Amino acid sequence: MKRIFKQMYPYILPYKTHVIWNVIYSLLYAFFGTLAFVTLIPMLSVLFDKTRRVLIEPKYTGITNIKDYASDLLSYKLTLYTNSNQPEKALLLTIILIIATFFLKNIVGYLSSYHMMHLRNGVSNDVRKMMFNKIISLPIPFFSERRKGDVMTRMLGDIGEVQNSFFAILDLIIKEPLTIIFSIVTMFYISTKLTLFVFIFLPISGLIISRIGKSLKSKSLQVQNESGNLISVVEETLTGLKVVKAYNAEPLFKAKFGGILDRILKLSNSIGSKNNLASPMSEFMGIVTIATLLWYGGHLVLIDKSIDGSVFITYMGLAYNILTPAKAITKASYALKNGLAAADRVFEIIDEPNTIANKPNAITKEDFKEKITLENINFAYQEENVLKNFSIEVPKGKTVALVGQSGSGKSTIANLLTRFYDVQSGAIKVDDIDIKDMTVESLRGLLGIVTQDSILFNDSIKNNLLIGKPDASDEEIINALKIANAYEFVKDLAEGIHTNIGDAGGRLSGGQKQRLSIARAVLKNPPIMILDEATSALDTESEKHVQVALENMMQNRTSIVIAHRLSTIQKADNIVVMQKGEIVEQGTHDELLNKNGTYAKLVSMQSFE
Repeated sequence: MKRIFKQMYPYILPYKTHVIWNVIYSLLYAFFGTLAFVTLIPMLSVLFDKTRRVLIEPKYTGITNIKDYASDLLSYKLTLYTNSNQPEKALLLTIILIIATFFLKNIVGYLSSYHMMHLRNGVSNDVRKMMFNKIISLPIPFFSERRKGDVMTRMLGDIGEVQNSFFAILDLIIKEPLTIIFSIVTMFYISTKLTLFVFIFLPISGLIISRIGKSLKSKSLQVQNESGNLISVVEETLTGLKVVKAYNAEPLFKAKFGGILDRILKLSNSIGSKNNLASPMSEFMGIVTIATLLWYGGHLVLIDKSIDGSVFITYMGLAYNILTPAKAITKASYALKNGLAAADRVFEIIDEPNTIANKPNAITKEDFKEKITLENINFAYQEENVLKNFSIEVPKGKTVALVGQSGSGKSTIANLLTRFYDVQSGAIKVDDIDIKDMTVESLRGLLGIVTQDSILFNDSIKNNLLIGKPDASDEEIINALKIANAYEFVKDLAEGIHTNIGDAGGRLSGGQKQRLSIARAVLKNPPIMILDEATSALDTESEKHVQVALENMMQNRTSIVIAHRLSTIQKADNIVVMQKGEIVEQGTHDELLNKNGTYAKLVSMQSFE
């Protein structure tokens, strides 16, 4: 609990004004709540004709004596009315006093909740922003080890759980305990003996109730983990729905989804049973205490006659006034177990160290002048090396192609150049500056990338392209579309560049999506272009359109082309042939054919002339 408060503190600090006012109004709420019961004493005294007689109007002598002054003044007014045969006026005065006290209690209660609302919503909003910013900034390896559904659950569900349960207890931790404290102080003032008797039973009640909720946090954590799995299954099923249907795998995925739901149901019922038990259990234990108090207090009123009947009724009201906040605290403390489990999962992401971050004195590089160098690169995703002592040089303005069978390490080069991953040994340099010594932002500002999978967003064509250059004009966008050989189909769309392309560009063909990806890179206009198998997923006709777009884009630009289809790289200045992470040969297309080595075999296998 202490650790979570420490983690939440920086997010609560900007809302300290709301915290202060919440504390002030909670203090007043507890005060007026207790005072409301105390004002019952004069009303009951009037009803039972037990009013304390004060015949001389009291004098105000200062703030230190205000309690006695207020009590004497009220008794004086009531004495005047009863002595003049106007008991109904005395009763009306006490009723007005009670109404005024309850009115003030509810006004300050509303103001307390008002400030807590701003605190709760503001902090939740800031934590959600921080978590999204952290998710965006974390390196690619982090997500290769986690399910997207789990991250989404933490972002959406867990923060909501923190908002609902953690801040509920934050509200109660001031308001309700103060109500209990004020009530107990007043009870001690009325009767020390009776209050000590009550305290014999309270620890027993607390012990019984606390034992019920011990296992709630671990079960809440299990539910939240299973919820992450549930969202992952839904996301994966919808993404791969064609495969699911094509292989008649619906029963398999239904069973997987149903199994997770059944586990969540079992855990939720277990948690719900204990949560539901909290309220009746705390109320029952409270009533047992009240009943015992009635027996003992009745003895003091009827036999010992050490307490007046009207005072004892008020005392009972105060004792019951403890039950409501105690019940609320018990219920909230059970809910807090869910909130703490959710907060653990949220801060696990927020506190995750970024393994690919800028060095303290990182260089901001704004241009590319000479060359890209990869020097003795070694890299392994897990244990087996994907790249082994890999070295190449890419001069400015030249096109270097990387070819080889699947698993030879071609796409890894793209991941390392963009610093999606960092090399384990060796160095990648741009103009003789190690990319680890550059800011990640300035490095990626020099790069444009077109991948095999056209990653587009559910937005307009224009907004998809503006990711590359947010301040681009419509004219620049259209020009980029023309270079990418994409304007021919965009201009025929009903809304042109303002057409929404659907989820992941689902309203477009594969070739159209790829040309938009190229247009996005063209609009950014970076000095270095990385093409990672940009045509391998396309049919022959689409490939021709895209190949023209690529050639247009690569003119007068430094390009690293990762190719599966060798027909796309025959004009490259240097073709690097890779096998199991090592270079086996390199040269131009014609030079490599004349060697009649690995490249020639690959060309032959693809029936390329």
